[in-house]
Amino acid sequence: MFPPSDDYDTPWKEAISHYFPEFMAFYFPLAHAAIDWGRPYLFLDKELAQVVQDAELGKRLADQLAQVATLSGGEEWVLVHIEVQGGRDSGFSERIFTYNYRLYDRYRRPVASLALLADKGAKWRPTGFGYRLFGCAMRLDFPVVKLSDYAGRIEELLLDPNPFALVTAAHLLTQKSKRDTTARGAAKWRLACLLYQRNWDRQRIIDLFSVIDWMMRLPADLEAELWRDIQEWERSGSMPYVTSVERIGLERGRKEGESMMLARLLSKRFGPLPETIKNRLTEASITQLETWGESVLDASTLEDVFRER
Repeated sequence: MFPPSDDYDTPWKEAISHYFPEFMAFYFPLAHAAIDWGRPYLFLDKELAQVVQDAELGKRLADQLAQVATLSGGEEWVLVHIEVQGGRDSGFSERIFTYNYRLYDRYRRPVASLALLADKGAKWRPTGFGYRLFGCAMRLDFPVVKLSDYAGRIEELLLDPNPFALVTAAHLLTQKSKRDTTARGAAKWRLACLLYQRNWDRQRIIDLFSVIDWMMRLPADLEAELWRDIQEWERSGSMPYVTSVERIGLERGRKEGESMMLARLLSKRFGPLPETIKNRLTEASITQLETWGESVLDASTLEDVFRER
């Protein structure tokens, strides 16, 4: 059996944060070409959370807000709002529209909303939201990239030098192997080998291996077998970065420890935990677990602990 669910939120946010220019170049090349990458960019995670904290959320995988400079020089800086959407949501277009105008209202700067759709369906492709009333028209159109469009190009993705080609391949192979543990283990091994064969620096290999590892969760026995194979290959000298899997393994161990400790604290404070809460603890990042842990003492109810702040 697989773990309760495949965790996508953590790896997508991590990958976008670490390799934002590559993300834009792979999925949104026109926007990438208009940004001045010679000037610093800034992520505004807390600011985005404040703007959208009371909005209805669909099955999001990740969202990001970045402040960037343009090559045109017409604006000192503009905003790029990214949504990675995990499933079909009838309110998705309206939510993008709402986030866009709230961000503009807050900053009074141009806002580009970009959508990456990670659902399995082929037909759902929202590209805008608007309305007309009494001669007044309001509309937002936004670019959309559909990961399922790459489904027939996995071999091409595996040869592409952009790291998000491998991230896309990992996402598609994870979906494809939803009920086939053997196939997923083989796909994860192949992606790990490709990472180590690239002429990339140590940190990039570690970061992307961690992303793939989070995406492609395996049953405990196959996971242990995969790690033994990787460590054996490292010892043979085929992989130059011996401590990479050790660091990722330590990080996973730390996360599992944090999750178990928080579960015990919550159970002691509020009684037996529902299965949904146990799953949230299993899938959460270390940062999220630490945030929830800080809320335990002040929370009056279990719901207070998980309320978005």
